This record gives sequence, C-alpha cells and structure tokens, in this order.
Amino acid sequence: MESGPAIFAGAAFTLFGAALLVWTTVRTLHREPVAYGVAPRTAVAFTSLFGTLFLLLGIWCFGRL
Repeated sequence: MESGPAIFAGAAFTLFGAALLVWTTVRTLHREPVAYGVAPRTAVAFTSLFGTLFLLLGIWCFGRL
C-alpha cells in the first residue's frame, strides 16, 4: 500500500534530477547560459549540485521499496 507513493516520488525525483543534469550539460557544451543573470560557474555548480541531489533522492526513494 505504501509502495505507490514511493514509486511516484522516486520516479519524479529521478526524472527531474536526470533531466536537470542533461540540460545543464547540453547548455554548457553549447556555451549557452544555464541561468540568466547569474555567473556561469555559479549556475553550473548549483544546477549540477541540485540535479545530483534530486537524482540521489529518487534512487533513495526506490531503495525504500
């Protein structure tokens, strides 16, 4: 009964984290700004950090099944 919300949360966090990391990588490789109005290194650092955190949180949710 409790596995339904864990599966949904794990899928949402994992997909969002992976998409954020892919998006950051593509924007960086094309030398386009990751976030407007923010220093490029700061934007890449924060989006990479949060993308990794969301990915790990999703994996943790799947591990709780």
